[in-house]
Amino acid sequence: MPIQVNLDRQMFEKKVSLTELAGRVDLTLANLSILKTNKARAIRFSTLEALCRELKCQPGDLLEYVDSP
Repeated sequence: MPIQVNLDRQMFEKKVSLTELAGRVDLTLANLSILKTNKARAIRFSTLEALCRELKCQPGDLLEYVDSP
């Protein structure tokens, strides 16, 4: 999939654990893990907004278009 989620990079930079972030954005660990490992096929704007709010970043910091060869 050409859209890559860089959640792990943002979590590392902000020193936030998966468990802590899941609680702060009101997502299950399983769903947040799916996002983190790039296995998600969709993301709700409300989820993206909550992640940006808690990680103090922009949507472009979390989502990246990667051109497939």
